[in-house]
Amino acid sequence: MIGFALLLLLQVAAPAAVSGTVHDANGGAVANAAVIVRLESGAERQTLTGPDGSFSIPLTGSGSVALIVRASGFSESKQTIASGARRTNLEIKLAPAAIFETVTVTAARAEQRTFDTAASVSVLDREQIRQSPAVVADDVLRQLPSFSLFRRTSSLSSHPTAQGVSLRGIGPSGVSRTLVLLDGVPFNDPFGGWVYWTRVPLMDASRIEIVDGSSSSLYGNYAMGGVINIVSAPASRRTVDFSTQYGNLSSPKVDFSGSDVWRKVGVVVNGGGFKTDGFPIVAASERRTADQTPPGVDNLANVAYRNFNVKLDYNATDRLRAYFRSGYFHEERDNGKASTIDHTEEANDTTWTTLTGGIQARLADESDLQAAVFGDIETFHSNFLAVPAANPPRSLGRMTTNQTVPTDGFGGMAQWSKALTHANLFTAGADWRWVKGESQEDLLDTTKGQTVVTKRVAGGNQQSAGAFVQDLITPTTRLTLTIGGRVDHWNNNDPHFVETTVATGAQTVRALAPRSDTVFSPRGTALYRLSQNASVWASYGHGFRAPTLNELYRQFAQGAVTTRANDQLGPERLHGAEVGVKIAPTSNVTVRSTWFDNRVRNPVANVTRTDLGANIQMRQNLGRTKIAGLQTDVEYRLGSVWRVGGGYLYERARVVEYAAPAGNADLAHNCPGGIAAGESGQPCELAQVPRHRASLLATYSQPKYFTASIGLQVVGRQFDDDQNVRFVPTPALSDGGYPVDGCADTPSPDTCASSASRPGLPKYTIVSITASRAIGHNLEVFFGIQNAANRQYFVSTQPTTIGSPRMINGGVRVHFAGR
Repeated sequence: MIGFALLLLLQVAAPAAVSGTVHDANGGAVANAAVIVRLESGAERQTLTGPDGSFSIPLTGSGSVALIVRASGFSESKQTIASGARRTNLEIKLAPAAIFETVTVTAARAEQRTFDTAASVSVLDREQIRQSPAVVADDVLRQLPSFSLFRRTSSLSSHPTAQGVSLRGIGPSGVSRTLVLLDGVPFNDPFGGWVYWTRVPLMDASRIEIVDGSSSSLYGNYAMGGVINIVSAPASRRTVDFSTQYGNLSSPKVDFSGSDVWRKVGVVVNGGGFKTDGFPIVAASERRTADQTPPGVDNLANVAYRNFNVKLDYNATDRLRAYFRSGYFHEERDNGKASTIDHTEEANDTTWTTLTGGIQARLADESDLQAAVFGDIETFHSNFLAVPAANPPRSLGRMTTNQTVPTDGFGGMAQWSKALTHANLFTAGADWRWVKGESQEDLLDTTKGQTVVTKRVAGGNQQSAGAFVQDLITPTTRLTLTIGGRVDHWNNNDPHFVETTVATGAQTVRALAPRSDTVFSPRGTALYRLSQNASVWASYGHGFRAPTLNELYRQFAQGAVTTRANDQLGPERLHGAEVGVKIAPTSNVTVRSTWFDNRVRNPVANVTRTDLGANIQMRQNLGRTKIAGLQTDVEYRLGSVWRVGGGYLYERARVVEYAAPAGNADLAHNCPGGIAAGESGQPCELAQVPRHRASLLATYSQPKYFTASIGLQVVGRQFDDDQNVRFVPTPALSDGGYPVDGCADTPSPDTCASSASRPGLPKYTIVSITASRAIGHNLEVFFGIQNAANRQYFVSTQPTTIGSPRMINGGVRVHFAGR
């Protein structure tokens, strides 16, 4: 009796707490789930579940509490714990999320259901990533019609500097107008802004969140056109995943991921490698290979890469978590041609080491603090091949430039947020980044391309810093308002340009002026819930992007065209508006539609400069562009077996005001009906932006039998150049025997004449298929085909280049999980 009384006294004296474990439907632990306790007073306390799914939140006072659990990919769990009820050892089981119940953190830098987010947001979950036949991340993302790279081809064959991502066609070029993050840390190349999609650890990705609209008010530079956040899976107890596959074009691929948890420490190790012998990228009618007489420059474009990453999580308490990440990446590419003089391949390679560390803390006033620092050490090599006019064409090639670009960078960020009331979430943050890089070029002789005649070094340092605030207000249960803004300052220091003539040692030093600017990016949104199944929203905001060191100081060549750097570039600025509707007429059908209108002032584009010579372009700030359109997505789920989704994007991307470069005013009329500032006429359309894009994906998943999906991608006609005049010649249209824009199945010059006379790259449609089946608990076999019909589609002109052919792969996945 005395012992019982003492035990009762201890229980009464012990601090009250809500604790328990969060599991999925199969009993597996759900790590990093947000657990929120809301008191009767409206105050909130929050924590994250540990690697084993456990949580504990201390309480003060009495009364009932609301317990809310949110995790990506799961429906939100809500329950009320009555006053005096048992609050320990709770077992919370999360159900898979319905379509609009998916939680996203990227759009508002805070957890929200996609239904409650005043933005156009898409989330690719782990199963959608696994079920894609793609071997690289950009091909996975192509199932979203708003996503595209600068040129419409896979990163398997494109030069890294052409892999900038554009959402909704905002300012497409090799530089991204979209910020790509890996677990919230910048993933874009620090020198050039493009993205190495082969660096993305797909096996370790738990989801990919895509925000299509401008997000500069939260993320600053690069986020002018949107944000893509790749979220990796947390550590779990004694888990090993291994995948190996092989495909045509001699394409082996290996991926692995292993993790374990020791009390408060979780570790994840992942990596992989891939190589392919590649495929030709020049149309057959223009291609000339080394085995022809006379021999030519063309061969196969190929890539080989490997990466390795280590993540370490330390859960010091239920209120403090620290993490560390280190990554190594190496990639080598041959770009599909070689010198006919000494057989040197036009090639490039990149080595990149990254370090990241940070903390997440729940402070005493129940506010949240996140902070991170990161560093990059990168070296990029590339050479360039000139293909002079010859008879026959492409029978002569010589090297012109060897280029090395070393880049160092580091930065940091911090974010603080606090629920002032249950209807008011305030967030503030700041970030800073420093990048140093230069283009070190060896210019070769114009006879054989074997002797260095000139050395050129151009580069500088770039610093950027920004601070933002955001207030998320819910004045009623139906209305949510967001008000925020951000100030960014950037400057370029130590700009330099030195050109040395090797034979004499004479130097040319160009005086470059430092550049700086300050930009304010406000944003406001409103979302109104018409019912539990329908909401409408609107937003208006500004965005900006500062020119990269690559645009300021590095020149490059593509085909016969050389594009020069411009150290006088200024920032691009965007004013954008969106209006959207989200409807779920039934529990398994959702429809989203968004109208958008983006106006960009001083966009950076590659502009033809006839005053500088033949086949010369220069990066220029144009006058103004307008990108407007309508985006619609539909998804239908039939039970747990069928899932069908599709999207359509219509947009017009036009140059509505053109500021001609000094000394070249004729460029104001650079396309039929082109206009200059203050004139009227039909404006040019932005290159690389089709008016129509669509996608469709149907998936059947019955684990007892198999899982299979078929995907369709449709891309409309688009222009390939700023003058809107280049076209694909008739012989190239006849390659391969596939219908192109009205040509017959067996094209002839007569049937294709109308297509050949139309400027631009013809539309195309490709089909992809994938299937998998589990064998036992630990083994799965899979099979995939990209471009199943082996459709030939065109990527660029001068020369006419083509996209990836049919790619077939098959393999096995092995999964082990211990206790």
